[in-house]
Amino acid sequence: MQAAIMHALMMAGIMAWEILWALILGFTLSAVIQAVVSKEEMSKLLPDDSLRTIVLACGLGAASSSCSYAAVALARSMFRKGANFTASMAFQFASTNLVLELGILLAVLMGWQFTLAEFTGGPLMIAILVLLFKLFLSPKLVEAARAQAKKGIAGRMEGHAAMDMSVHEGSLWQRMFSQKGRTAISHFFVMDWASLWVDIAVGLLIAGALSAWVPKHFWQGFFLEGHPLLAKFWGPLVGPIVAVLSFVCSVGNVPLAAVLRSGGISFGGVVAFLFADLIVLPILDIYRKYYGLKMTAFLTVVFYLSMSIAALAIEFIFGLLHLVPRQRSIQIAEETIRCNYTTWLNIAFPVIAAFLAWRFLRTGGPQMLRMMSKPSENASGRSHMHPS
Repeated sequence: MQAAIMHALMMAGIMAWEILWALILGFTLSAVIQAVVSKEEMSKLLPDDSLRTIVLACGLGAASSSCSYAAVALARSMFRKGANFTASMAFQFASTNLVLELGILLAVLMGWQFTLAEFTGGPLMIAILVLLFKLFLSPKLVEAARAQAKKGIAGRMEGHAAMDMSVHEGSLWQRMFSQKGRTAISHFFVMDWASLWVDIAVGLLIAGALSAWVPKHFWQGFFLEGHPLLAKFWGPLVGPIVAVLSFVCSVGNVPLAAVLRSGGISFGGVVAFLFADLIVLPILDIYRKYYGLKMTAFLTVVFYLSMSIAALAIEFIFGLLHLVPRQRSIQIAEETIRCNYTTWLNIAFPVIAAFLAWRFLRTGGPQMLRMMSKPSENASGRSHMHPS
């Protein structure tokens, strides 16, 4: 038993080593974007569900934090302040599916094809979501959800979602390299890590355990690998269900997706699994608090259909274009840590992380970090702080 546990921990550790530099790079780029994009006017920019507004919602979402809980909390906050419900949901999906750190991690761990699939399928999924909302979402249900949202029942990462430390003065270059800009970048960087490290760690541990303990023939049978055509339909249907049961969300589900791919899930099944971080069980419970039971049931069904349909479309489109990789095995799960380009990157990027953490500690960061999980009303009072 002890040997099995050590084997699982070793695989989790190897995967963590391989993605360390990519995580630091992704969170750094995300922090830079958040530092120059303000949340202050977001709700005013999303007044309806027109094409222009939905595209804008996707852009704003892609420029925000990848934390699923923060994205859900921010979408609720925008909805409470008058933003259109459909646009708020589009923003929420873009926040977790179209962010840079997710694409970088996918490219490092699984290959560029999966990054392309994520950034192609994400907008397609949002388009399907908007269409289903137009067809089936009633004004009565929206008003009931708004009444529930205005109660202000707390979920998770409320304070993180409400904080707006972005810099507004000057050009983008000046914002990034000004004293306030560097401080804002350091704060966003550390707070994103603080909000996501549990998901990342849990994802790595689950991936390590599944890779070490679950025999491949189980996954191959479950994902119908022996029936290629049927597997293409089965994967997008079952991928979100596996995600719901795994409890892992945000970028933490990428290592687990790599293990599932190695086990036999279809290309589209991986894409559906990655999309499903917004219907994991803890987040479904937050929807219940935010919008009520009826809207939660509606969102669960519509989100699942949107994910599955988009992933199925990606499966066949990428298949026709010969973009589905044939290689399934995870090289990193079978190797030891060696001195290569990953080693040098893992030496260089922690230096950047250390500098950002140092500035965070020197500029009032710990105080703001304590406010992350508080209700948004408590955090918003300090949301525009710019310590020097």
